[in-house]
Amino acid sequence: MKKLRNGFLISSFLLLIGCSDKPSPETTVEDYMEAWENEEFGEMYDLLSEESKDSISQEEFEERYSTIYEGINMNNLSITYEAPEEEQDFNEEDTPAYDYDVSMETLAGALEFSHQAELVYEEGDEEDTWAVDWNPSMIFAGMEEGDKVNAQSIPAERGEILDANGDPLAENGVIQQVGIVPERLEDEEKVKEDLADILDLSVEYIDSQLDQSWVQSSSFVPVGAVSDNDEERIEEIRELTGTQFQETNSRVYPAEEATAHIIGYVDDITGEQLEEMSDDGYTASDQIGQTGLESLLEEDLRGQAGGKVTIVDEDDNEKEVLAENEATDGEDVELTIDKKVQETIYDNMEGEPGSSSALDPVTGEVKALVSSPAYDPNEFVLGMSSERRTELQEQEGSPLSNKFRSNYSPGSTFKPITAAIGLETNNIDPNEDMTIDGKSYTKDGWGDYSVTRVDGANVDNNVNLRDALVRSDNIYFARTILDIGGENFLEEAEEFGFSEDLPFSYPIAASQIINGEEFDSEPLLADTGYGQGQVQMSSLHLAVSYTPFITNGDLMQPTLRSDEETGQVWKENVISEETASLLTENLQAVVDDSEGSAYEPQMNDLNLAGKTGTAELKQSLDDEDAQENGWFIAWDTESEDLIVSMMIEDVEDGSGEVVPRVKNVFSDLD
Repeated sequence: MKKLRNGFLISSFLLLIGCSDKPSPETTVEDYMEAWENEEFGEMYDLLSEESKDSISQEEFEERYSTIYEGINMNNLSITYEAPEEEQDFNEEDTPAYDYDVSMETLAGALEFSHQAELVYEEGDEEDTWAVDWNPSMIFAGMEEGDKVNAQSIPAERGEILDANGDPLAENGVIQQVGIVPERLEDEEKVKEDLADILDLSVEYIDSQLDQSWVQSSSFVPVGAVSDNDEERIEEIRELTGTQFQETNSRVYPAEEATAHIIGYVDDITGEQLEEMSDDGYTASDQIGQTGLESLLEEDLRGQAGGKVTIVDEDDNEKEVLAENEATDGEDVELTIDKKVQETIYDNMEGEPGSSSALDPVTGEVKALVSSPAYDPNEFVLGMSSERRTELQEQEGSPLSNKFRSNYSPGSTFKPITAAIGLETNNIDPNEDMTIDGKSYTKDGWGDYSVTRVDGANVDNNVNLRDALVRSDNIYFARTILDIGGENFLEEAEEFGFSEDLPFSYPIAASQIINGEEFDSEPLLADTGYGQGQVQMSSLHLAVSYTPFITNGDLMQPTLRSDEETGQVWKENVISEETASLLTENLQAVVDDSEGSAYEPQMNDLNLAGKTGTAELKQSLDDEDAQENGWFIAWDTESEDLIVSMMIEDVEDGSGEVVPRVKNVFSDLD
C-alpha cells in the first residue's frame, strides 16, 4: 500500500520506461486519489467517465461530497491505493481495478473503509484517456443510488463545578425559554413592548425573530430566557397573552454574582475560537467556557462528544453504521472554595469595588476569591443584549473586571513582612525603642521628600516594634528598611514569594517589591518599608504571606482543587518560631489594644489578629487628592482555620471602611 505522493513517482517512472505510448490507467488513479485527498472535488469530476458524468452533474457531485464531509465533521482525510508491482499493459476493452483504502476522523471517531476504483478506456478528440467509472459506493463502500449519509452528534454532559462541601457552583440545570406563538397574540404591539422591557430586549429584535422564514402562525418562536427560579419575571410574562415557556437544559450558576469571577460562564463558541479549536472536535453549535474556571478547566469539564455516522436509504431506514462512539461526560471538579465563605465576603463588600481572598493558613486551601462589584453569569447564559453588555462594560466599579487577579499597593499591611525580615536579620530588637522626633522624617539628599506618620502614631517619640505595629508607624518601618539595606531586603523578600509566580492553579499576577532589579534611591527604599513605593501584591498573595506567622515559620502553598495535596509548603522556615509568635502577639494587639488601628468596631466575641493598611496612589508628591485604597487582613487566632484579606478601592476613611467588613465576615461565619 502506497501513499499518493509515492504512487505518483512510481507511475511517472513506469510511464518513462514503458514501451507503449498508450495512456496509463494508473496515472488517472493517481490523479483522482490525490485530488480526493486534497478535497478538490472539481478535479475529481474531470477524471470521471462520460457515463458517470451523465448520471451526476459536476455541481451535484461537488455539493454531495462537500455536504457529506461537512455534515460528519470530516478531517484528516487519508487515501492510499494498491500500486501494481510490475508494469501492466491493458487493452481498450479492459476495466482495470485498483484497491484503495480511505480513513478520516469524524464526529463519531475514526471512519475507515476499503473499495475498488474501476477504470474504462475512452477515446477523445485530442487524446485518449482512462476514466474513473464512478458510482455512490466510491463515497462510502455500501452506498447505492438514492442512499444518504446521516450524522448524529451525541453531546457529552459538561462536568459540574462544586465547592468544598459538594454544593454546586456551576451545574447543569434548566432555564425557562420564553417564546411567542403568533396566532395567540392579542394587542400585539403592547405585548412585544412589555416583553421587551421584562427581558431587556428591543422590540426590533423580537420582530426579527417573528419575521424568520420558518415561522408559522402556530410556531413557538423563542425570543429570550429567564432563570427557572425567577418567579417574579415568570409571573409577569405569563400575564402577556401569546407568550409561552419551554423548559430547556442549561448551565446554571446558583451563587450568581458572588462567584462570577472565580467560576466564570459558558457562552456560544465564537468564530475565532472555532477556527482555533475545530481540530478538537468543537462545532459551531457548541458552548465553551469563556472566563474563569469555566475557561481554565474547559478540557476537564467539556468531556468528549460521541456520534454516529450511518448510511440510510430513501426512506431513512438505517442500512449500515459507518462509525460510532459513545459520549464521555466531562469531569466534575471539586474546589477548596467554600460557598458560604465566598458569599459572606461578597455580601459584606456590599458592591464596593475591591478584592478579597480567604484561605486556611495551615492547609493552604483557598476558601474564597472575591471581586466586587460583579455581574450575574446567568445573564450571559440566558442571552444578553448588546445594550446590557455595554452597560456592564461602562458601569462604575467595573463589574466585568476580575480584581482578585490583580496587584495593588498593600500599604501598611506590608509592615509585618518588613518586621519579620528585620527580626530575622537582627535589624530589629523588639525590646528596643526607636527615637522618632515629630511627625515627619527626612535625610540629607532627599530634597523635599519626607516620610510622614499617621496621626495615631504621632503620640510617642519612643517607639518599639509593638508600638509601631499597633499604631502603624510609617517612620519606624522606613528607618528599619534603611537599616536592612535594599539588596539584603530583596533577597529576604524572596522567602515570602516575591520575584516569582504564585504557585496556584488560577493565574494571579506576580507580586513585586520594585519595578527593576535594585532600588534606585533611598526614598524608594524607605517607602517600601511601609508598603508604598513600587510594592504590588494581590489579596491572595498577601494572605499567603501571613501564613508563616501561624505555621511557626512556613510559607504555605495555596490550593484551589480538592484533589490537590493540602498542607504543601511553598517556602520552608521563612521565619523562626520565635519571630512568628512575637508577630502574632503584636498583631493581636492591633485588634485588641485601644490604640490599635483595627480596634474599632469592638466585637468581643472575636479572637482576631491582623493588620490594617491605607495605600495612597499618588502620582506626585503634591498630589493631595490622590485615591486611597483601604486594607485589612485578619485571622482567627483560636481556630486558625481562616485568614481573610480585603481591599476596598477609593475609600474616604482609609482602612476604617474595611475593618468592620472583615470583622463581620468572621462574625457571620461563627
